[in-house]
Amino acid sequence: MQEIGSGLLQALRLIFTGDAVVGEIVLLSLQVSGIALVLSTLAGVPFGSWLALSRFSGRRFVIALVYTGMGFPPVVIGLLVYLVLSQSGPLAFLHWLFTPTAMIAAQVIMAFPLVAGFTMAAVLGVNQSLRQQALSLGATQRQATLAILREARLGVIVSIVAGFGGIISEVGAAMMVGGNIEGSTRVLTTAIVLETRKGNFDLAIALGIILLAVMFLANAAMLRLQGRALD
Repeated sequence: MQEIGSGLLQALRLIFTGDAVVGEIVLLSLQVSGIALVLSTLAGVPFGSWLALSRFSGRRFVIALVYTGMGFPPVVIGLLVYLVLSQSGPLAFLHWLFTPTAMIAAQVIMAFPLVAGFTMAAVLGVNQSLRQQALSLGATQRQATLAILREARLGVIVSIVAGFGGIISEVGAAMMVGGNIEGSTRVLTTAIVLETRKGNFDLAIALGIILLAVMFLANAAMLRLQGRALD
């Protein structure tokens, strides 16, 4: 118990004194997950909307794939990305393995199904007659889709936050494709694992507190946006 208290005090000292190592890890984590989230949102929101509004042969199969991807084990995604980017893989010429780019690629694959799946569910929850009414009033297909997205914006916001939560807190894939290289690919989750194994509990606790704070701020932002949307 004394060790936990001492570690917590040291963790708070590292946070409030602006430790350079902690700052570097936090910055890289936000960069990697931020870029991955933007890419996943740009692809996932339109795809989820299209999947909800379209009717085509094989649609159920595609939806099943999206749902499967929502629960896909991150470590398996890490393995697949590793094999594709390794020296014997088809994309070895990119030289992305053990770089932040490889971590972004893995996180995009993880976040995309979450964003697309929750967006699809949100759009399906909107009264489908709204689209027909918009089209009958002279709106284009794009304008009608945007009108539905406005109605489903609460669910879309949740999908984006869920995607962010899924990737910022993931460790398996980040460790496999990033290598947890100090100063290059070490992010919050992988650093926590490493420092815990080394017995550096003060740094591990500090990083854990920061990770929880990031998640809290993300959810607080979601609640604020939801409040504005309900006004």
